Amino acid sequence: MNKKLIIIILWFLAGCAFYPAKGTDIAAPFGKDRPSFESTYHYSLGVLHILDDNLDEAINEYEKALSFDPHSPYLITELISLYVEKGEIQKAIILCKKTLYDNPGNINTRLLLGGLYLNTKDYNNAISEYTKVIKLDPRNTISYLYLGTIYAEKRNYEKAYQAFNNLISISPDHLMGNYYLAKMLTEMKRYEEAEQRFKKTLVIKPTFEPALIDLGLLYLERGKHDQAVNEFLILLKSNPNDHRARYLLASTFEEMKEHNKAIEEFKLIPADSELYGYAQINIGTILKKENMIDEAIEVMKMAIHNNKKIPGLYAYLSSLYEENKNLLSAEEILREGLLVSPQSIDLHYSLGVLYEKTNRFRESINEMELVLKIDPDNAEALNFIGYTLAEKGIRLDEAEKMIKKALYLKPGNGYMIDSLGWVYFRQSRTDLAIKYLKEALDITPNDATIAEHLGDAYTKAGRVNEAIETYKRALKLNPNNNNLQKKIEVLTKEKRP
Repeated sequence: MNKKLIIIILWFLAGCAFYPAKGTDIAAPFGKDRPSFESTYHYSLGVLHILDDNLDEAINEYEKALSFDPHSPYLITELISLYVEKGEIQKAIILCKKTLYDNPGNINTRLLLGGLYLNTKDYNNAISEYTKVIKLDPRNTISYLYLGTIYAEKRNYEKAYQAFNNLISISPDHLMGNYYLAKMLTEMKRYEEAEQRFKKTLVIKPTFEPALIDLGLLYLERGKHDQAVNEFLILLKSNPNDHRARYLLASTFEEMKEHNKAIEEFKLIPADSELYGYAQINIGTILKKENMIDEAIEVMKMAIHNNKKIPGLYAYLSSLYEENKNLLSAEEILREGLLVSPQSIDLHYSLGVLYEKTNRFRESINEMELVLKIDPDNAEALNFIGYTLAEKGIRLDEAEKMIKKALYLKPGNGYMIDSLGWVYFRQSRTDLAIKYLKEALDITPNDATIAEHLGDAYTKAGRVNEAIETYKRALKLNPNNNNLQKKIEVLTKEKRP
């Protein structure tokens, strides 16, 4: 149809909305007063641009329409929706504020503004808007619901509890009010109350999937495996294709050590499910626990055959080959995975670690540098490169910077603190090395390598007794380390008069 003709029709229909037929009550898309022809014209153009998926021009025309009819609730709402769709949230907020300045009692606009603030995680302003709505309408359940969820997100459980209770007192069978209250009670570890509230939610809607899932998880967390199984089975009875419920059912059987049942359920998750990779890896893990490595390898090979696009399957199969001392196959499968998923951080990282284990220093650094090209803030790759450089005793300033960045991204990580201490050791900044290595060992007390590093630092500082004791601690953690035993013997001889 000719665009000009469409505009004329839309223009005509918009105008007709203000002259409804006798006995009808048609709401107009503009204000209470009859709009100008200019307003309806630009509105009509905006509709056409929306039909053409041209949001920029649609917004432009709606803005022009609103300039001729600035109090039209319909135009305001439509324009705000376009702003949100275009990602121009601040413009939507400004328009809401302008509307509320003219009409502060407009509840719908306040709810809309509260939602915009919530969308941008501006919780304080969202709380302010929802509180104002409640003052205007003390029985507004939407505001109580969002206030409760915001306060729960902020861990202000007292106020969240009050908001949800107010909501339920107004509407006892409010599905989401009961559900979110149950979730919050779970976070507060008030498990008995949470269980009862989930059950109340399921009375309101027996097939409500989130409540069935969360109640099952609550039972699982509390070790009530039979009850967890029952909840997941209820969900699967009404929806056999619910892959999440099936995955959780299988995981519950795995925790119960009913491995055959677990494997049967994991196998029922199809290859096109987002949980397929996890399910197959779980099967592999169960078989590995039962020392059936060859069977686990075959399962993973078939899983990759069924879905070649899951990087985790290649990485896990590689780890199984490595477990079987087949490093060549471990490397080959990682390379195969990278042909399918060249941007996979996990596969590049795994290959880098494998190169390091096979003493290919340059190749391992190259893979980690590829990880950093994909994700410059990957703390593990930064730490890996920094520690590897420290081990080689080269580019120590660069290593220090990389590890410090890793620690900035993941503060308090014992292994990364050890890496920094090891750099200082290599730089002969022994006091600093001891300081950081002690901190690393405090955080990660069962790591033999960290203990050995600290022993080396004590040795370098001439603190022989502390070095011997720390080496002995490392030897307890790794009794097969002959090098540690030699270090202890050498220092013990040095102590003798």
